[in-house]
Amino acid sequence: MNPIKLVGIVLIAAGILGLAYGGFSYTKDTTVVKVGPLEISAKEKKTVNVPMWAGLGAIAVGALIFVMGGKKS
Repeated sequence: MNPIKLVGIVLIAAGILGLAYGGFSYTKDTTVVKVGPLEISAKEKKTVNVPMWAGLGAIAVGALIFVMGGKKS
């Protein structure tokens, strides 16, 4: 399998995951107070929403790359 088709498969999978989950979240450490050697930090939960059009677009572009990637001109 050539690398172009692999990119197409990865885009299709990412688009399907984006549509299925609608987004993802992660935890970010933030320093609240820092006085000399004393440091107080807090964990902040961030959420990133993936729009539906982005998931559909990734699937469409991935399918196009997968189909056209194997053809030689």
